[in-house]
Amino acid sequence: MLGLSRFKATDRVLFIICLMYLVTYIDRVNIGTAAPAMQKELGLSNTELGLAFSAFAYPYAFFQIAGGWLGDRLGPRLTLLICGAIWSAATVMIGFVEGAVSLILARFILGIGEGSAFPTATRALSNWMAADRRGFAQGITHAFARLGNAVTPPLIALLIVALSWRDSFVIVGLISFAWVALWWFYFRDDPREHKHVTQAELDVLPKMRIASERRAVPWRRLLKRMLPVTLTDFCYGWTLWLFLNWIPSYFLHQHNLDIKKSAIFASGVFFAGVVGDTVGGVVSDRILRRTGSVSKARVSVIVVGFLGAFLFMLPVLFVTDLVTIALCLSGAFFFAELIVAPIWAVPMDIAPQHSGTASGFMNFGFGLAGMISPVVFGAVIDATGRWDLPFVASLGLLLLGAVLALRMRPDEPFLDDEEPQAAALTSPVPVRPTA
Repeated sequence: MLGLSRFKATDRVLFIICLMYLVTYIDRVNIGTAAPAMQKELGLSNTELGLAFSAFAYPYAFFQIAGGWLGDRLGPRLTLLICGAIWSAATVMIGFVEGAVSLILARFILGIGEGSAFPTATRALSNWMAADRRGFAQGITHAFARLGNAVTPPLIALLIVALSWRDSFVIVGLISFAWVALWWFYFRDDPREHKHVTQAELDVLPKMRIASERRAVPWRRLLKRMLPVTLTDFCYGWTLWLFLNWIPSYFLHQHNLDIKKSAIFASGVFFAGVVGDTVGGVVSDRILRRTGSVSKARVSVIVVGFLGAFLFMLPVLFVTDLVTIALCLSGAFFFAELIVAPIWAVPMDIAPQHSGTASGFMNFGFGLAGMISPVVFGAVIDATGRWDLPFVASLGLLLLGAVLALRMRPDEPFLDDEEPQAAALTSPVPVRPTA
């Protein structure tokens, strides 16, 4: 019988983190599929629904930085125990809301819980992954996130038809609580303290200092160093929020599909993202092993992702055939998701000693996009009745993102003020030799 005993401790930790990405995205995007039923029962306008979408993003953006700092200070194990309990409880709470105000409040609490998750997971991965597996690790974890995107529409639609939209939130919230228990039971902040890790695994992991130290964060200098990455992530995030929040409703209203058919088309688009996440990580790591250049490995894949997403999204404004639009959106989402693995590897490349905080700075851009874009989308749709117009802003930001990505410079490691001589410590760990 196959079991986890066949895998190394590093593989099991990576799998558990993958499960976290899966459940957090189910909890995050389930409202997109449940929205039509919720609007009907609660009497919500598209603008009010957009406010509920964006209510998640405000604390989510703030806790990218605060939560990343907590992950660096408290360690990933305790941080994810706390924030996991918060996001799980908030998901259950949505099943009991009675109107726009309580829905917005529950989504706000959900953003508090999930805001710390990805930066803290990045801190965990920086301890548990060798340098030439960082791209793959970020790719596979975000592939599970997109798998969550893909399975959520049919899963939530099934639960709504079989039970109710309220029960769907309660059920997925309880699943999240189960993941929190698994995390606390198995994970350890320092791989050397894990009873199942082998010496062969430890030999390729980061040095002991990076894995275990708690050092002061040079906030201003680190923010300045990460700013180009933050702006690039904003451009990516704008498009992702469009897909996550509005694609199911887009198929439902723009093309007059029922909830089951719109869920199927939305799932097809999101499955393309699963492939894109994985491919982006594998290609980025392969370029790193072949060239030894962190900049080529990360930046080139990100630029291709932005430009490819632009080219595939453009026909959506001019084409009316449903199948063609679905294929174009799938292609656009595939290329957009090529960006994810390399851009999440960049904070680990630049500042592994502050990877939680650095990734929080980066993903603040994603959260900021989430504050603005859902409200803009809802207002535009209410004002015009057109569901294709929100794609226009995404097209411009995709081109801008391709330009900004050239300024990230992941090949230049961040050095702490007090340790200018520590370049060897903070620079990317040398890749393992290949046969």
